[in-house]
Amino acid sequence: MKPLANRTEHLAQSNIRAITLLLNEYGGINLGQGICDMPTPDAIKKGAHKAIDDDKSIYSYYGGIDRLRSALLKKCQEYNQIPIRSEDEIMVTVGSTGAFVATMFTLLNPGDEVIVFEPYYGYHCNLLTVMGAKLRFIQTTGPDWKIDFEAVEALITDKTKAIVVTTPGNPNGKVWTRSELEKIAALLEKHDIYAITDEIYEYMLYDGREHISLASLPGAFERTITLSGFSKTYNMTGWRLGYAVGPEAIIEKMGLLSDLIYICAPTPLQHGVAEAFEMDDGYFDEMASSYARKRQLMCSTLEEIGFLVPWPEGSYYVLADFSQLRNRFSGFEDDEQASLTLVKEAGIGTVMGRSFYDDDADGANCLRFCFAKEYDVLEEACRKLKEAFPPA
Repeated sequence: MKPLANRTEHLAQSNIRAITLLLNEYGGINLGQGICDMPTPDAIKKGAHKAIDDDKSIYSYYGGIDRLRSALLKKCQEYNQIPIRSEDEIMVTVGSTGAFVATMFTLLNPGDEVIVFEPYYGYHCNLLTVMGAKLRFIQTTGPDWKIDFEAVEALITDKTKAIVVTTPGNPNGKVWTRSELEKIAALLEKHDIYAITDEIYEYMLYDGREHISLASLPGAFERTITLSGFSKTYNMTGWRLGYAVGPEAIIEKMGLLSDLIYICAPTPLQHGVAEAFEMDDGYFDEMASSYARKRQLMCSTLEEIGFLVPWPEGSYYVLADFSQLRNRFSGFEDDEQASLTLVKEAGIGTVMGRSFYDDDADGANCLRFCFAKEYDVLEEACRKLKEAFPPA
C-alpha cells in the first residue's frame, strides 16, 4: 500500500492518554488527565435539554448562535477588557482545540516559525508540528517560571510568524503578569508577528492574582488571537465547546475554514452553554474557593512526601519535582519510572514531565498532578500517596 501522509509519521498516543489506559488496568484515581469529572451546572444541562426538546438541532451559523456570541462579546469586554467591537470578532468552535486548529490554518504556512514556552501544553506543539511549523523553544524554570525576554527576541527571525502564550499555564500554573505581557506586546509590534493566547483556565487564580488578556493591552488586539472555552470552568470537557476572539478579518477566515472541517459547534449544546451567562457571579467565587482548598491539599501532601513543589498561581495543575525521593524510595529513576511506580504502588495516575519539554531529559525529574477532582476523591488520592510513600 502507498504510505500515509508525512504529517502522521511522528504522531503517537500522548503520554497522558497512555497512563490513563494503564491506570484503568490497575485501578485507582487519575490525577493525570485534566478531565474535570465533577458535575456540570444544572442550568447548562437544562438549557441543552430544552434545546433538544425544542428541536434546535439544525446547523447553526458557523460562527455560533447569536445569543452565545452576544454573551461572549459582553464577557470579553467586561472581564477580559479586550477592545472587541462586535460579534463578528468572535467565533464559537468545537473546543478550544478547534479554535487552535482554525488559528493555525489561518495564520501559518509550512515552514513558518512559532515560539513556544517550556514547559508547554503538548497538544499545541503536536498540532503545530502536523501543520508543518518549525518550533522554537524558550525554557522557563520553577518556582517562578521567569521569562528571559532577551532570549525570546534572539529567537525571532524573518520566518517567525507567531508566539504562543498560555496563561494560566498548563502544566505549571504560571499566571503571566502585566509587565510580561507588555513585553510580548512590544515584540509583536516591533517584529510584525502574531500571538496565540490560550486562556482556558482564566477563572482559576490563587493568592489574589489577576488574569490579564494580552489582547487587552494597547496595540495588541490587532495581532492576537485569544482562545478560551467552557470545558474547564463548567466541568464539561466532553461537550467540546470553545471560542476564539480576534480581528474580524482573521476571525472570518477562521470561520470559513472551520465550516469546511466541521460546519459548526453542536447547536443544542451552544444553547445550553449560553445559560451559563445567566448564572450568578457567586459561581466563580465558589469555584475559586473550592480550587484553592484543593490546591492546598494537593501541594501540601506532595511536600510532606518529599516532592519539591512550585505552587501553581493558576489553573488546576502542579508540576512537582520528585528527585529527592530517590534517596528513600525505588522506582524514581526518571519520570517514566516514577509515573509507573505511582500507578503500581499507590494507584495514582500522573503525567510524565517529558510530555511538556522538547528534550525528554528536561522533564526527567517531574510529574504533573491534576487536582480537578471532587474534594473527597482528592483526599483519598492523597491518603493513598502518603500510605505508599510515607513522609520522612
